[in-house]
Amino acid sequence: MNYTIDIKTVKESKVHALDFNNIPLGRSFSDHMFICDYQNGQWVNPRIEPLDTIPTHPAAMALHYGQAIFEGLKATKDTDDTPMLFRPAKNAERLNFSARRMGMPEFPEDLFVEGLKQLVTIDQNWIPPQDGSALYLRPFMYADEPFIGMRAATSFKFVIIASPSVPIFSKPIKLYAENKYIRAAHGGTGEAKAAGNYAAAIRPTEIAKSKGYDQVLWLDAHEFSYIQEVGTMNIFFQINDEFITPRLDGSILNGITRLSVMDLLRDMGYQVTERSIRIEEILEASKNNTLKEAFGTGTAVAIAMIQAIGYKDTVIHVSDEYPIGQKILDTLNGIRSGKIEDKFNWMLRVKKELV
Repeated sequence: MNYTIDIKTVKESKVHALDFNNIPLGRSFSDHMFICDYQNGQWVNPRIEPLDTIPTHPAAMALHYGQAIFEGLKATKDTDDTPMLFRPAKNAERLNFSARRMGMPEFPEDLFVEGLKQLVTIDQNWIPPQDGSALYLRPFMYADEPFIGMRAATSFKFVIIASPSVPIFSKPIKLYAENKYIRAAHGGTGEAKAAGNYAAAIRPTEIAKSKGYDQVLWLDAHEFSYIQEVGTMNIFFQINDEFITPRLDGSILNGITRLSVMDLLRDMGYQVTERSIRIEEILEASKNNTLKEAFGTGTAVAIAMIQAIGYKDTVIHVSDEYPIGQKILDTLNGIRSGKIEDKFNWMLRVKKELV
């Protein structure tokens, strides 16, 4: 479907005030945002306008009942300075999966992609030039109907904002296997990218950091034994010549970087298995030297090498070298920058100028 997106631009960009060699994480934002409203059963008034605060009624239902979901993806530039998006259709698909789980209206997937494309075209000067850096795009939807009562809202806003970003973890990280708090249980919202999932993770993450770790490694809600995912990532383990990642069991986010990494590993000739895996198996593999390496995968982090895992009173040493993880990271960055052939057709080129 063809959409008419109303566009109002800033008189003068703020990009010249940004030091691309010193980008503060999550605190710098581009000049514009995309907004669309859900009213009377349909999405209306798609527009791009200068970034600003959004008036919100204090009874907005998202504030009280948590109907809020989001996505994350990146825009980069190829070797001829053309902006590109990494697999945006997958994000559109996953946003609607989350919307269905949270009782929210689905957003037109073609409008999702078109809004991204036009926003990136307008704000392309905010894309950092350094390898591994990108313009992080945050589409999100929330219930803005003013109503105090437990039911699905009837009005929503869909918004996309953009923030230049650098790699989050430049060094190998340490995880703390949480054995008190949980991220998700079967039948819950773990497989949706719902805001509340991340709110519940904040305190356990702070506890992990107070113990000297970087992130939480979530275990299952029943036995605290089966590995689910990391605080902001999916996870892969290499045992002997096999890469293992927890299977999608309804409690784990279906990561787009996870999916891409599985394709890359298989293309490199490695066996990749999706299955349930106990942390005790990782402990045993570390003891008998069959645990070769492990890494987390996610849009914000790309690939995060894992050095160690704290589990109860034990520290599981994973690895100090990450040849495959580094190769995957270099390949992803190369595809995103156009320096490596995009044999999977993941990248969507964006026009340099609006027609």
